Amino acid sequence: MTRTRHQQPTLWTGFLNEEVSDLWEPWMRRADQFLDDERLIELVFEEQGRRWNKSRTRGRLQTPSEVVLRLLLLKHIRDWSYQTLEREVRANLVYRTFARIGGEKVPDAKTMGRLGQAIGGEVVVQLHRRVVELAVEKKVIQGRKMRVDTTVVETNIHYPTDSSLLGDGARVLTRILKKVEEAVGGLKQPVRDRMRTVRKKVVGMAIAARRKGQAGEEQRKGLYKELLRVTRQVVNQASRVAKEVAALPRKTQSKVQGLMEQLDVFQQRTRQVIRQTKARIFDGNTQHPDKLVSMFEEHTEIIRKGKASKPTEFGKMVKVQEAENQIVTHYEVYEERPSDADLLVAAVETHEELLGRTPHLVAADAGFYSQSNEKALEEKGVKRISIPNKHTKSEARRNVQKKRWFKNGQRWRTGCEGRISVLKRRHGLDRCLYRGMEGIKRWVGWGVIADNLINIGLYMAVKNR
Repeated sequence: MTRTRHQQPTLWTGFLNEEVSDLWEPWMRRADQFLDDERLIELVFEEQGRRWNKSRTRGRLQTPSEVVLRLLLLKHIRDWSYQTLEREVRANLVYRTFARIGGEKVPDAKTMGRLGQAIGGEVVVQLHRRVVELAVEKKVIQGRKMRVDTTVVETNIHYPTDSSLLGDGARVLTRILKKVEEAVGGLKQPVRDRMRTVRKKVVGMAIAARRKGQAGEEQRKGLYKELLRVTRQVVNQASRVAKEVAALPRKTQSKVQGLMEQLDVFQQRTRQVIRQTKARIFDGNTQHPDKLVSMFEEHTEIIRKGKASKPTEFGKMVKVQEAENQIVTHYEVYEERPSDADLLVAAVETHEELLGRTPHLVAADAGFYSQSNEKALEEKGVKRISIPNKHTKSEARRNVQKKRWFKNGQRWRTGCEGRISVLKRRHGLDRCLYRGMEGIKRWVGWGVIADNLINIGLYMAVKNR
């Protein structure tokens, strides 16, 4: 059964709150007031009510929506795991007060993990939008300026090599097959475990990778042939087991329905890895369509942004746009990587929708430049567009880029790179630890809201001082 808040605090809780009131960080007081907004709590309350058919009226009491919202934000503000969140809140009176738990029991890590999954990515987008609306109401942002940049949030995968992906596929299929065999009480032909052979081939591949020249290349090809052969045997065994289970009584099939669905998914992915490995090793084709770089996070993309320190990243492209006072007004996680230049006009339109005005200044890096973009922004009424064209041959264009307002705009634009760096270092946006495409949307959204709350709180604390 859902509820929005705990009951009224006791006198003892009030006394404890008074004792620790001077220990609050400056931003926490203002953020605490922001989180009292009824619309924010209502969004979480509505989503909790959708967990089961009658969550609102039946069952034991769920964690109050207000507490869920504050605990999830505190987790991402501090970049904690759910286990650390539980331990720190239980031990710290300031965190208990901030989370509106008081003397009540702190939800355990597993409960918070399930509640975190229940609050989907679309709800997190609505929560962020409401925080931006509150920032506009409090005049923290006016919308006169806008800057935008993109970054990559990596998925939680190991570095993908063909051999390691083949090993992952064989390992997962073997594990599922053993569970199926145990659940149905045995198969006509017992499941054969080939993982010892697979591990030897994968280790041999790692050793052979150190050898240079033609001899090393021939050795690797021979090892890949053996590894592909063994992996195919595992896939064929999975197909045989699937046919055998399909012939069993329906009652027995129902016991392993979930396992068979997993088996089908990982069978397809392993076949895809076999195809792309053959294409690269024996045909020299490195641009295989729909290339898979993880057996578990299949949505992961290979993204190259020209960084010297990390030329290749594995994750999803994320757009971050800001207004004044370092407040992120909009973010978006893309299913497929777009060109930066295709995002600029839509970013300005989103700015107008959220803040109710066209920005006076738009700043971005050279990747966002195109003549059509510049013309479209001028038609929208943007007065100053600080986006460099590094390949221009026009003397007039070069003179514009040398003007003081243009250079000042570019100096302000670099703050967006600093904001992305803070999001990654302070809130964990360098690597997403939630699973799936929905998980990465939740991870990015909570991190952005957490950073906004800190910046709003700090701004209002300084202003009131």
